[in-house]
Amino acid sequence: MQRLVLAVLLGALAGAAAAHDTWFALRPAARTGEATLALGTGQRFPVHETGMPAEALRAAGCRDAAGVARPLRPGAAQPQALPLTAALGGAGGSCWAQLQPLDIALDAAKVAVYLDEIRAPQAVREAWRAQQARGLRWQERYTKHARIELGAGSAGPVPMALDVVPEQPLPAVGGTLAFTLQREGRPLPGQAVQVLHADTGLGFWLQSDAQGRAQVRLPLPGAWLLRGTLLEPDPAAPDAWRSQFFTLALQLSGAASPSSSPRRTPRGT
Repeated sequence: MQRLVLAVLLGALAGAAAAHDTWFALRPAARTGEATLALGTGQRFPVHETGMPAEALRAAGCRDAAGVARPLRPGAAQPQALPLTAALGGAGGSCWAQLQPLDIALDAAKVAVYLDEIRAPQAVREAWRAQQARGLRWQERYTKHARIELGAGSAGPVPMALDVVPEQPLPAVGGTLAFTLQREGRPLPGQAVQVLHADTGLGFWLQSDAQGRAQVRLPLPGAWLLRGTLLEPDPAAPDAWRSQFFTLALQLSGAASPSSSPRRTPRGT
C-alpha cells in the first residue's frame, strides 16, 4: 500500500514538473541556529509552482560549516513547496536533496522546446531526429538534484549523483564563484550551466571545461541559481533517455558593484 501511494504521488509530480527545475529557497528561520528551507519546482526561477511529498526525497541532508552532518527534516507538504528544517548553529553550511527518479513520455513539439531550454548538445539532437524518423516517441527517466549554500557555505562535495561543488566559500558581491561539476564523484566536462539572478532576471550560460570546472562573477546581491541538465541515452533502455537535473542556490548579501549594469535576459539565450 505504501508503494502504491508513493507511485501515485510521484506520478502526479512527474506530470506537473516535467522539464522544470527543482531548487531550494531560504525562508525566515523560526528559531535561532535553525535553517528553514523550501524545496519546490517551477518553470522560472525564483517562483515555486509545485511542491512534493516527503516520500519524493531519495536522499537529503545538510553539513554545517565545520563539516558535521546534520539531518534535513521535512515538514507537511505544501502546494508550492516542501518545507524543511535543519539545525546548523547559524554558521552556514550546505544542504542537498536528490529526488526519486521519474519516467515521462513527451510529444515531439515539447521535446523541441525542452532541448532548447537545457541547451542540449548537437549529438543529442541528431540522435532524437533519427528516433523521430523511425516513428518513436520520446521516453525519458529523470532525476533531480538540488543544493543550497547557506551563509558562507561549506566547500566540498555532498552525497548526490550529480553535484555542483563550490571551490571556496561564497564570494562577496562582485566576486567570482568557482565551482566543479561532479557526476558520481568524477569531473563532468562540457556541461552547459545557466546562471540566473532572482530579482532582475539576469541570465547567462557557461560550459564546464575538461576538468569539469567553471567560474562566474556575481555582480548583484540577492538570490542566484545555477541550473543545468545532463541528458544522455539510457544504457538500461534502448531508444530511451536518461537525464539528471541539477541546481545550486545561493544568497549574496551586500551592496551591488558600481560597475554592474544588469539587464533582463530571456531564459534559454
